[in-house]
Amino acid sequence: MSNSYDLIVIGGGPGGYVAAIRAAQLGLRTAVVEREHLGGICLNWGCIPTKALLRSADIFRYARHATDFGLRIEGDVSFDAEALVKRSRAVAARLNAGVEFLCKKNKIDVIWGEASLTAPGEVRVAASKGFGARPQFPKPKSILGEGVYTAAHVIVATGARPRALPGLEPDGRLVWTYFEALLPASIPKSLLVVGGGAIGVEFASFYSTFGAQVTLVEALPQILAAEDAEIAALARKSFEKQGIKIVTNATVARLDKRENSVAATIVTEGGETLVEAERVISAVGVVPNSEGLGLEALGVKMERGVILTDGLGRTNVAGVHAIGDVAGPPMLAHKAEHEGVVCVEAIAGLSPHPIERTRIPACTYCHPQIASVGLTEAAAKEAGYELKVGRFPYLANGKAIAMGEAEGLVKTIFDAKSGRLLGAHLIGEEVTELIQGFVIAMTLETTEAELIETIFPHPTLSETMHESALDAYGRAMHI
Repeated sequence: MSNSYDLIVIGGGPGGYVAAIRAAQLGLRTAVVEREHLGGICLNWGCIPTKALLRSADIFRYARHATDFGLRIEGDVSFDAEALVKRSRAVAARLNAGVEFLCKKNKIDVIWGEASLTAPGEVRVAASKGFGARPQFPKPKSILGEGVYTAAHVIVATGARPRALPGLEPDGRLVWTYFEALLPASIPKSLLVVGGGAIGVEFASFYSTFGAQVTLVEALPQILAAEDAEIAALARKSFEKQGIKIVTNATVARLDKRENSVAATIVTEGGETLVEAERVISAVGVVPNSEGLGLEALGVKMERGVILTDGLGRTNVAGVHAIGDVAGPPMLAHKAEHEGVVCVEAIAGLSPHPIERTRIPACTYCHPQIASVGLTEAAAKEAGYELKVGRFPYLANGKAIAMGEAEGLVKTIFDAKSGRLLGAHLIGEEVTELIQGFVIAMTLETTEAELIETIFPHPTLSETMHESALDAYGRAMHI
């Protein structure tokens, strides 16, 4: 078999395999180099298995409140931590196998090993050091291995890994990253989560639901710092009501490890506080996997490990491209997938639209869920827009009340002069599904007129979207 391709993708995560599939559809002879497992972090250790665990948390929450729905469950509702993890891993394994099938279906070669660029268009693959470091799925049945491969174009899609702060280095036992947090042998009685972004908040929500006493520490004044301040404040209020202790404007100055627990010294403006917990989850962000790829020697421009690209995934070196987390924020799987398609279509000579980052939705799957797209109210004001802002609470929506999920808010932000939708920010049940309606609206450059004139089905949660747009223009019907 020839070692020459039209395109080689380094990294088999969501962006990588989607880019490879699109390339195959366009007739390009394509290979994917993967060192550890197809599907990447998202499918195997991030998005998918965490959502499986959080779904179990949702069911457990409903079961504990069965009487609210006129149901009776005899005896106490309990859980099995091992079974929770087993289900989560089974979901990931199913999708991992699905990626292998898609590669085979699209005649994409899978090359197993560690890749490096020795020259533009030349990829050297060495034996993988990562295999076996964590519980793995079976290696693909038909793969190529070590050797030198060439391609007219190479896409780097190597993703990112958990960031480790000095003094807070994960040890796999007392201090966890999301890898260990996905595989608990049991639910700790107490837990310290360091980092109030999406990953930290999701794990705080999961472990709190199953009985852990959770303390969440965030260095910034606001948890979920990327979200609209009003939505983040509502989220904090809800989490604290659930029993999660939240400390903002705070850092972990020292972590003292004991036999089966830790003592963390938390520093705030008010002084130092000692927090004891059985386990710590470090959720202080991620860093790009850009080392050891030979990029510096080729002269590829990078900044703090992020590969710099244009809106079409091109680097400053001809034939070398980058997508996904390694190409910078927002570090989201759906952003990586879309980047992969755009990058490949540009390589194939098509005319794709460059990525418009303000139209990339963000979703956090805690309880209640949070979702957003576009500018926050503060960012829109800072950009100089005159605004019309609409709000509609879940407690005025019939479907939300019927579901027993009346906690939530939909907030829409419009340019007062043009009526253009600038941003949408939601908190509440299933808002991660609702947000795409606003994403489509923004992509179509929708104004308030189209949203107001659209007929939303009743009774649905989506009516909150309609009412929020109406409220921005003083026309809300149900508040």
